[in-house]
Amino acid sequence: MDHPTRVVATLAQDLVRIDSRSGVSNLKIAERLERELQGFEVERCAYTDENGLDKVALVAVRGRGGMAFSGHMDTVPDTGWLTDPWGGRIEDDLLYGLGAADMKGPVAALVVAAQSLPGRVPIALFLTTDEETTKAGARAVVGSDLARRFGATSILVAEPTKLIPVRGHRAHIEFTATATGTQAHSSTGRGRNANWDLIPFLAALRVIHERLRSDPALQDPAYEPSFSDFNPVIDNHGAAVNVTVPRATVRVKFRYSANVDPAPIVLAVREAAAAARLKLSEKMEGRPPELPADHRLVQAAVELTGLAARTAPYGTDASELQALAPCLIMGPGDIGVAHTPHEAVSVSALAGSVPLFQRMAELMARG
Repeated sequence: MDHPTRVVATLAQDLVRIDSRSGVSNLKIAERLERELQGFEVERCAYTDENGLDKVALVAVRGRGGMAFSGHMDTVPDTGWLTDPWGGRIEDDLLYGLGAADMKGPVAALVVAAQSLPGRVPIALFLTTDEETTKAGARAVVGSDLARRFGATSILVAEPTKLIPVRGHRAHIEFTATATGTQAHSSTGRGRNANWDLIPFLAALRVIHERLRSDPALQDPAYEPSFSDFNPVIDNHGAAVNVTVPRATVRVKFRYSANVDPAPIVLAVREAAAAARLKLSEKMEGRPPELPADHRLVQAAVELTGLAARTAPYGTDASELQALAPCLIMGPGDIGVAHTPHEAVSVSALAGSVPLFQRMAELMARG
């Protein structure tokens, strides 16, 4: 490896080797990244998450009024891994590990790019956590005094897009419906299984799911697929098969684009929960971010990469960070291997993205 590639690879390996799943504290990985931020003014945006865990997002700035680079420190759980998810093995140019592509490798590339930019180019780093769950880290950055004072003109969110510029993506609403029963040994006939109350609700969800796939008014042809994600997950909270379930929940993630009105689906879910007499809660992230194809930020990325801009069906921190500045999503790596037990990213692709990120920052600094 040449020196620039080795620098990116070493930092990416270090980050992969730190367990920063959303369900644990991210303080260790934040501290590792802070050591790379010499010469930057840094604000630690500390908070306690909904499970009582200490978390911190980082805002690091040098100068005022330029581009901000953003990436997240957290990962999904290590489901399905048969090798060490935190091993950080490099083999045949590929760095393997949980979060290698999504997005510790891209974060390493962002940090190296920001470090080595000329001092005349203003730059910020918005390093978040809980992107995979609640977007709480991005909201902490939006509330940061230092982030506001920096006055970002644009934000580059380096999710793995194979360096294809992504000008917009869907945002989501998460619904949680809860049914309550009475716990007992199932053989006694004295209990009441909460799952029975879920059945009519699940039937109604299926109707909504089919509606999203058949009603053109709820679809967006600018996206692939054109229909929205509507994905229910059922949880009996560890109840055994010989116990009448005391609590059952259904969580549904509904994704929609900027050109789709979510109100009819929200109303349908609320009505279904009320009819089944279930307790319903909702968590809504920011509106779907989407820039027009002729936006200056999009055009700069298209010109530098030679790749046409597109939209994406997934979500990122841009749904929250857009409150600070227009956001473009573009980074090395393949989203297709993210959240899998064989996640990996090309080290040379990470190193190759550094000068691209720097060129973007230089262009956006010109106003």
